[in-house]
Amino acid sequence: MKNIKHIFFDLDHTLWNFEKNSALTFKFLLDKYNITIDLHKFLKVYMPINFSLWNLYRDDKVTKDYLRHNRLKSTFEKLNIKIDSGLIDEISNDYVKHLPDNNFLLPNAIPVLDYLFQKYTLHIITNGFTEVQNTKISNSNLNKYFSCIIDSETVGVKKPHSKIFNYAYNISKAAYKNECLMIGDNYQADVMGALNNGFKAIHLNSNNESHHENSIIITDLISLKEIL
Repeated sequence: MKNIKHIFFDLDHTLWNFEKNSALTFKFLLDKYNITIDLHKFLKVYMPINFSLWNLYRDDKVTKDYLRHNRLKSTFEKLNIKIDSGLIDEISNDYVKHLPDNNFLLPNAIPVLDYLFQKYTLHIITNGFTEVQNTKISNSNLNKYFSCIIDSETVGVKKPHSKIFNYAYNISKAAYKNECLMIGDNYQADVMGALNNGFKAIHLNSNNESHHENSIIITDLISLKEIL
């Protein structure tokens, strides 16, 4: 891939192993609050609910507070576990607090970042919450790789909105948009968001999304060493 000077990474599901870290956090919380449910059974219900609500949050159809409360409320209701609203909020806050305590990265994340850091200027664009994402990055020792860290809460819009890509482009001080490459796991937010705003894109298809021909598709970060 020619003429690339700036690479923008998504964080969750692209570099930071959200599924593993989230599972470890819930294991801790279910034990802490004496909620008797098999972790795998809990996650099987929780994960699609969380995914659906995150899509609504990305599209500005629900608020952050609604997302945080109702992903747990809906999960407990579906599992027939009775927990009052106040305790749900307490667990929700505890989840956000403790999620960055676990900092497993996706396979080959560090070797690839070490490789790319020598050749390109690296940045992050994430739809996550400011305080959580910054703590994840710090606790994972990723700060040293990235010149700019752009999160949707700070900008006021989420990928794939043009404003966040334009903000990222301007703050990165890239000379031209066609020098910018977005790498992420979400087809709509990362790939189409980038392409519709003049960036190039590589899709890390870790979510088994439908095949497409709009960008290069990879299934492991290590492939970037062959492409870039």
